[in-house]
Amino acid sequence: MASFRTLLVRKYANSKYCDGYAEGFTLICEGKLDFGSFCIQRTIIDFINLVFLFVFYLLLYVCSVIKQQRSVVNRRDRISIVVSICCALISVLYLSVGLWNLIARNGGFHSLSWLIELIRGLIWISLSVSLLVHTSQPVKILISVWWVSFTLLVSILHIEVLYRTHRIEIFDIFPWLVNILLLFSAFRNFSDLDTKHESLSESLLEEKEEKDQIEVCEANFFSKLSFSWINPLLSRGYLRPLALEDIPSISAEDESNLAYQKFANAWESLIIEGGSSDRNNLVLRAITKVYFMENMIIAVCAVLRTIAVAALPLLLYAFVNYSNQEEENLQKGIVLLGCLVVSKVVESLSQRYWYFSSRRSGMRMRSALMVAVYQKQLKLSSSGRQRHSTGDIVNYIAVDAYRMGEFPWWFHSTWSLVLQLFMSIGVLFSVVGFGAILGTVPLAICGFLNTPFAKIIQKCQSEFMISQDERLRAISEILNNMKIIKLQSWEEKFKSSIESLRGNEFKWLSKQQFLRPYGTFLYWISPTIVSSIVFLGCALFGSAPMNAGTVFTVLATLRSMSEPVRMLPEALSILIQVKVSFDRINTFLLDDELRNDEVSVFGSIAYVSQVSWIQSGTIRNNILYGNPMDADKYDKAIKACALDKDINCFDHGDLTEIGQRGINMSGGQKQRIQLARAVYDDADVYLLDDPFSAVDAHTASVLFNVRKLLHLVLALELSQSLLFLSHCSVMLSLFLQFNPPYNHHLYFHSLLPTTESVLDCVMTALEKKTVILVTHQVEFLSQVDRILVMDGGQITQSGSYEELLMAGTAFEQLVNAHRDSITALGTLNGDGGGESQETAAEMSNRCYPTKQISEGESPSGIQLTQDEEIEIGEVGWKPFMDYVSISKGFLYLSLIILAQSMFSVLRVASSYWLAFAIQIPNITSSMLIGVYSGIATLSAVFVFFRSHYGAHLGLKASKAFSSGLINSIFRAPMFFFDSTPVGRILTRASSDMSILDFDIPFSIVFVAAGATDFIATIGAMAFITWQVLIVAVLAMVAVNYIQVDAFSFHLIFSNLIHCQGERAFHLTSLSIKPQRYYMSSARELIRINGTTKAPVMNYAAETSLGVVTIRAFNMVDRFFRNNLKLVNTDATLFFLSNAAMEWLVLRIETLQNLTVFTAAFFVLLLPKNQARPGLVGLSLSYALSLTSTQIFASRWYCNLLNYLISVERIKQFMNIPEEPPAIIEDNRPPSSWPYKGRIELQELKIRYRSNAPLVLKGITCTFLEGTRVGVVGRTGSGKTTLISALFRLVEPSSGRILIDGLDICSMGLKDLRMKLSIIPQEPTLFRGSIRTNLDPLGLYSDDEIWKALEKCQLKTTISALPNKLDSSVSDEGENWSVGQRQLFCLGRVLLKRNRILVLDEATASIDSATDAILQRIIREEFSNCTVITVAHRVPTVIDSDMVMVLSYGKALLSYF
Repeated sequence: MASFRTLLVRKYANSKYCDGYAEGFTLICEGKLDFGSFCIQRTIIDFINLVFLFVFYLLLYVCSVIKQQRSVVNRRDRISIVVSICCALISVLYLSVGLWNLIARNGGFHSLSWLIELIRGLIWISLSVSLLVHTSQPVKILISVWWVSFTLLVSILHIEVLYRTHRIEIFDIFPWLVNILLLFSAFRNFSDLDTKHESLSESLLEEKEEKDQIEVCEANFFSKLSFSWINPLLSRGYLRPLALEDIPSISAEDESNLAYQKFANAWESLIIEGGSSDRNNLVLRAITKVYFMENMIIAVCAVLRTIAVAALPLLLYAFVNYSNQEEENLQKGIVLLGCLVVSKVVESLSQRYWYFSSRRSGMRMRSALMVAVYQKQLKLSSSGRQRHSTGDIVNYIAVDAYRMGEFPWWFHSTWSLVLQLFMSIGVLFSVVGFGAILGTVPLAICGFLNTPFAKIIQKCQSEFMISQDERLRAISEILNNMKIIKLQSWEEKFKSSIESLRGNEFKWLSKQQFLRPYGTFLYWISPTIVSSIVFLGCALFGSAPMNAGTVFTVLATLRSMSEPVRMLPEALSILIQVKVSFDRINTFLLDDELRNDEVSVFGSIAYVSQVSWIQSGTIRNNILYGNPMDADKYDKAIKACALDKDINCFDHGDLTEIGQRGINMSGGQKQRIQLARAVYDDADVYLLDDPFSAVDAHTASVLFNVRKLLHLVLALELSQSLLFLSHCSVMLSLFLQFNPPYNHHLYFHSLLPTTESVLDCVMTALEKKTVILVTHQVEFLSQVDRILVMDGGQITQSGSYEELLMAGTAFEQLVNAHRDSITALGTLNGDGGGESQETAAEMSNRCYPTKQISEGESPSGIQLTQDEEIEIGEVGWKPFMDYVSISKGFLYLSLIILAQSMFSVLRVASSYWLAFAIQIPNITSSMLIGVYSGIATLSAVFVFFRSHYGAHLGLKASKAFSSGLINSIFRAPMFFFDSTPVGRILTRASSDMSILDFDIPFSIVFVAAGATDFIATIGAMAFITWQVLIVAVLAMVAVNYIQVDAFSFHLIFSNLIHCQGERAFHLTSLSIKPQRYYMSSARELIRINGTTKAPVMNYAAETSLGVVTIRAFNMVDRFFRNNLKLVNTDATLFFLSNAAMEWLVLRIETLQNLTVFTAAFFVLLLPKNQARPGLVGLSLSYALSLTSTQIFASRWYCNLLNYLISVERIKQFMNIPEEPPAIIEDNRPPSSWPYKGRIELQELKIRYRSNAPLVLKGITCTFLEGTRVGVVGRTGSGKTTLISALFRLVEPSSGRILIDGLDICSMGLKDLRMKLSIIPQEPTLFRGSIRTNLDPLGLYSDDEIWKALEKCQLKTTISALPNKLDSSVSDEGENWSVGQRQLFCLGRVLLKRNRILVLDEATASIDSATDAILQRIIREEFSNCTVITVAHRVPTVIDSDMVMVLSYGKALLSYF
């Protein structure tokens, strides 16, 4: 104990700074009252601690008296207890020494030395108590400030001792470490107080937003330099999970509209300058013209960073030479340290500005091109649309334009890496001399070897991208037509098609991933080979001594050269991909645009297409279509279009969400919504392309009554060749041919009403309008003013209804065919007219919920399409464990860590060998170089295995997640597709899957590499200058737990000046955050960004499908503005994510640079005989790489956590509830089933969700075998729901459906659906050939297919095609008319010949004559089958054996 006491006191008593007595201190410190004395300074610290101790106990007493003491359970008690125990142990030591001195009277100072030790013991025991007390907020604030003050003062004192004496007593080390734990506890207290002051923080954040977060360009210089302008967002993200509403708007100079305008101006000027001859690379040239100057500034930063990096080996050389000097020249050492500081600061700041500004410039380029592509599609001609499908346009935006976000960074990286390579070679020659010549040979060889390797990788990548495009196009087509796929039970066929495409994609992915380890091996073996040959050259030529300066300078230089050798091939590959994207966009932007010089129209136009086009959004938004709300006009429009009763049935009324492409609305509802859009638009001219085909007869009659107030021109088609007649200019041109214009202009004029009764307000709304109607429905012809008859693409007749009937020819034949098809109507009216009229009247006055209403609504008012689900807050390592467990990759993960550990150990071992071996006098150069080369080569072998196992892990994960996602999607129930936008699924199948394919495997490898390399670096530095561990530990704690920003300190001090202490304290707590401070915000930014890209893609696809309607309504500008908003939102997340990353990296660099400076400083202070130059070179060479190693580890760690969000997102869709199994082996129906076709409905009740209302309400009836059953009812009465139940797209809530005595719910879905045939309401064709569309499963011969085509009247058309059955079918069958598509669907069922056939308004898109022919074919071909016909037209079901009238989910039956 005496020796321990002597050790405790000696460091102050014997100090040369304590050499006198002072009154008041003579009993404590020897010497004069000198504030430079360590003893005096330590005594002052003790006095301050006593003050805090007194106030602490006083506050405890006051709080207990006024009953403010609160019993709060601290969730971190274990940590507090551990720190408290440490404080108690220190207290015991001090008390023990004090008591020993008191008892023994053996103080080295004077008689009060024992008192000092007892006081310090009291202080430490009080600190121990303060850690365990759960008290009020004032006490918590006090003790936190006490801990911080104590730690900072003691740390300053110890650093001063180290600086002056070059040593520190062992007894001081343990209390100092406990002080650091106290500091950590204080930060935790501040963090806890954040949650209690959330309301205060919100007001503070609002104040900060006003000052710093309005726009980046308004931030001051220091804020831009330190990225402090993003602090308010990070603070908000730390307090609570960020939402899209929390994200600030992008600055004005970064808005997509400004970027597009600059690009458009440059584009136009280049077009004018070059004319039609020089149109190559116009996009690249325009981008260069716009962004040249800002990229020149970025280039300056890249040059500064490159110079700073190239100078580091020279500084290392100078430091090692300094350590070799015999005499001590501290001034020269300080100069070297200053140069190091300047070099690292320049490197850090210039690199951060380069990285951030290059990605900011890329964001502007990306936004400009995304908007340019969108704008182009609004003006694209019809021929251009044939060359660029919707999928192609989406790819131009999602892939090609998106790639520009990283283009400037890769561009500047390419040339700066080349510059860095040449500068490093220059440094090598300056140090080694001619000995470096030999090293350039293997360097060149390794560089050239990268070229063919990069080409192979590039080829694999190109093939992979092609395969990926094919897969995504197929997935998009399947998702858009999933209903028909399920109805036909084609899931396995299309699933195998996707798996085949993914297999081809996976082949190129595997080849690419297994080639990369060879590139990694080449990257790591290159420095070994080059350095060995350089050392050999030095030995042979004697150009440089083989000492520590030469060896470690060469290694440091080669380390800086290895980055260009590794990165250049990848950079060139990326630039090649960018060039391909530029060319693709260039081709698209130069394509033909729509020309509107054929017709001039005076007045506005409203257009209603044959295939309804509905936007995602509410019913109201679809009707208003960007126009201001006029309640009176709005009500009239919805009543005119018979939508009022439907809207009244919706829980959300007209605010009901419509799914993507109107998927949760019936065909009639969609058609009436877009008709209401036209009516509300109050245009002068109305172009209607057969809008009544998808609505029932009663609704069509209501809609057509508007004609009584219209001057209407009707274009009637006799063939299917002109069913594309939906383009406004074409329709106007047709009218123009029979109305010769004056001065080449077409004047539309209106006639006054011809009827006196104006009973409907909608008729009044369209009283003075001109309408051109294209239709097949002959029943409306007698009421129109003028008729144009078309045949073979030409107008053959024109006149009124009576004039054309008298003229005879084709028009008379068409009308007669219609009359023939309804000859039985009189019988119906005679036998059951009263009942029919009563039923119709009853139906017209009721409210009918549709399948989609129940599907999309619940009693609680839940909308169908919900906001995309995203994880909130920190989820820990669960996504990573999911990634490893689902892929079953624990073995490969273990092998990765083992191989990386061996690599790091061997790499450090090779450096240690050089450090020690160069000090051995008799060692030969061959031995030195040979051992080094062997160890380094062995380490490169392990790094090869690391990358190889990483590739295996990534490929296993890609296969597992891809297979799981595909299986889950194809097994999902139909409701999932009705309520989930296609873009959400596509985003997971594209960008998220791409992250799993490429990014996550490399991130795992790089995180393991960064962690082990960082530990090895710290270990190598600490081996020679162990004191650096103190700073390194502090820096690590700071990196992981502290993020302090100057802006917050500015607010703290400003509030202190204004005496706002509590507010200043809270700002302090906001300023000092755990590492979660960054990750909390960055994680949510990435998650939100995952939801902002899909709307851009969806909107582009939606616009492409409805571009004709958009043009006709003159809504191009509105859609353009909406697209700008979506692009801006997406760009904002990209911008802020990059800014947050640079914010973090800058602070990590700053902290780790302090460690580097400390290591260099201690090297300068080392006595000349204490360390060998080799070890000095070793320590400094690793110190110079410390910052980059830490940045590498932190960046990839953060990237990995962000990438794992894709695992979350994909896993969400891997856990979708499945529909019933396709096959139930124990309950399969006989192969001949159904042998009759008898269908029995027994108390059938249907609801779409457990909490939704019933749609079908206990229907009981029997469809006899071989009968024709018509199912009619108003739109939304439950007809489609009945068909869905028959095919089990929705399961019965109760009741049963029996087919030939078998309950359909007892068998597998495939066994059921393969035995049923259906012709859907919306005809669906898939990309491929005629053969694959008629017979996707390949079950029938060509003869059978030709016979089916002949029966459905397509044989003549297809026989005239060059490729016959192999003739192409484009996306969604766009190269075939709607009627022809329906005939193809008829051909499918003719091939299958099942006992039960369902026609879901199958003839809505064809004329009455063709309808009559098809009805005859169905009667002949399916005479022995049960045919269920869902129809709106009465003539369609007029010859049925039975008619079921559905009303409000109930059935009224009539027999004929």
